[in-house]
Amino acid sequence: MTHWTIDKARKLDAHDPLAPKRAFFEIPEGVIYLDGNSLGVLPTSVPDRVQRVVQDEWGKGLIRSWNDANWMSLPSCVGARIARLIGAAPGSVVAADSTSVNLFKMVVAARRLRPGRSKILTETGNFPTDIYVLQGISDLLGAGTTVEKLTRSGPGSEHVLDALDQDTAVLCLTHVDFRTGTFHDMAAVTAKAHEVGALVVWDLAHSAGALPVDMTATGADFAVGCGYKYLNGGPGAPAFLYVAPQHQNQIQPPLSGWMGHAKPFDFGEDYTPAPGVARNLCGTPVVLGLSILDEALKVFGDVDMLDVRAKSMAMGDMFIELVEARLAGHGFTLVSPREGRLRGSQVSFASADGYAIVQALIERGVIGDFRAPNIMRFGFTPLYLSYEDIYRAVEALEGIMDSGVWRDEKYSHRNAVT
Repeated sequence: MTHWTIDKARKLDAHDPLAPKRAFFEIPEGVIYLDGNSLGVLPTSVPDRVQRVVQDEWGKGLIRSWNDANWMSLPSCVGARIARLIGAAPGSVVAADSTSVNLFKMVVAARRLRPGRSKILTETGNFPTDIYVLQGISDLLGAGTTVEKLTRSGPGSEHVLDALDQDTAVLCLTHVDFRTGTFHDMAAVTAKAHEVGALVVWDLAHSAGALPVDMTATGADFAVGCGYKYLNGGPGAPAFLYVAPQHQNQIQPPLSGWMGHAKPFDFGEDYTPAPGVARNLCGTPVVLGLSILDEALKVFGDVDMLDVRAKSMAMGDMFIELVEARLAGHGFTLVSPREGRLRGSQVSFASADGYAIVQALIERGVIGDFRAPNIMRFGFTPLYLSYEDIYRAVEALEGIMDSGVWRDEKYSHRNAVT
């Protein structure tokens, strides 16, 4: 049995300090969106910003808008908005490129700072693109660089702490596991890495905008993250990178493009890196994408990330309790940490029929997603989700399972994106 009722959910919503933020997002009628950990919802102010950039800044201003509309400063301006959310010092974050490209840049830069070491350490649960990029870096740098993948055996970071040694040049980890929501103790892991002389690159794709992160207090060296999940920057939004102040003028960017030059409009023939984090820029800023992300981030301007975290944990706890109480006979296995303090802003259950169940849910307006081999993943974005949404989502899931409608063949047809 569960103590949760629709009335209790509504009472929590009535006293929720984040409830007014829901009005800042375009949520389709009849949809409960539990996939903001994959693609965030459209902020209401974004269409007007896009129209202004396209029609006025580009259409009328033309090339003058690089100066008049400050297009050239967008990477640093957007970076400053993100810096507030991840506890980064001013001037340590820029927005540019994709997460994969930024990961390549940060890992190679970090590797160059540790020339006497050969090992890049990661884990099998890392997001696959991160592992692929690391393998490519190893191939590129040759025999002097190896990639070692660790296997997580529990919710903690002991497997990482035990593997760090004097030959480790770079440790590259996703802060929050994309399948289960389990996350690493950033401060403890970073401290141990520094103890053995290694540098750490963190992937914050499932952290930024979802839970409090403090790059400064934890002593983190480098980080990357995307703009289209909890930051709501839209599909394919620009990513970001972070470089701790003490490393900014030491690193040599492996992609030494003209936007990272100290004086790009002198058009010199030799590369001179810009001071600070800006040297990690490469090509021309993607003005439309950066403008959208800049606008989307404004919704966080007066948000306390501690409020976001508290609501995220409460909604996750509620979801787990309801699913286990009302769907106890349907073979779901919780694969996320039960304790909210050990879990990112998502809850995942395993089921052999997970893909079909998720598709049936989506058709009924409750949108989650599926991650192979058997994980049903539900993300909680506190800025636009209510406690009533969580209650209604479990009601819908119960209806699907009790009726057996998910067994319809159409729900087993695999789409290109799951």
